[in-house]
Amino acid sequence: QLQLVESGGGLVQPGGSLRLSCAASRFTLDYYAIGWFRQAPGKEREGVACISSSGGNTNYPDSVKGRFTISRDNAKNTVYLQMNSLKPEDTAVYYCAAYFSPTNHVMCVVAHYNYWGQGTQVTVSS
Repeated sequence: QLQLVESGGGLVQPGGSLRLSCAASRFTLDYYAIGWFRQAPGKEREGVACISSSGGNTNYPDSVKGRFTISRDNAKNTVYLQMNSLKPEDTAVYYCAAYFSPTNHVMCVVAHYNYWGQGTQVTVSS
């Protein structure tokens, strides 16, 4: 079974940056769409960045567009989330997730994803 492990979370001041990593094991990510999701206390889990298996398509909600960038390195079996200009409202547990999609199509909806990491905490505070 595909296993995903997130890293790179932490405490950062408003306006700062963080880069999250999602490393996969047991299977290659080559044919999987990958998404980054977040969940703040009392809120539903939401997608913040998703990328197709080839890397050719990405999907961001308006709340992070222009600040977050998702990328993947299939040779390293790793997906990244670069987060810039962080705001206190970005505070949440961030999860990476995957679903099998050998096409260049990607959905950034929780229900599509059937493999999930354990999450990493991101706290934006002064």
